[in-house]
Amino acid sequence: METTTVSSKYQVVIPKKIREVMGLKAGEKFRVLLYQNRIELIPVKPMRTLRGYLRGINTDIPREKDRI
Repeated sequence: METTTVSSKYQVVIPKKIREVMGLKAGEKFRVLLYQNRIELIPVKPMRTLRGYLRGINTDIPREKDRI
C-alpha cells in the first residue's frame, strides 16, 4: 500500500509505482468519486481504447417464447 499527502493547494501525487502499473501519463483526466468513506479516481479513457473489450462475452440470452 502506498501513501501520499494532500498539498497546501489540495493536490495529490500518485506514487510512481502505481503510475507505472496503470500506465498513466501526465495530463490524463480522472473521474473523482466519493464512495462511502473514500475517494476513488477513475481514469477517463478515450472511446477508441474500449473497442473490443467485450469480445468473447456470452450473448446467449434466454428469451420468453412470445419474444422469439
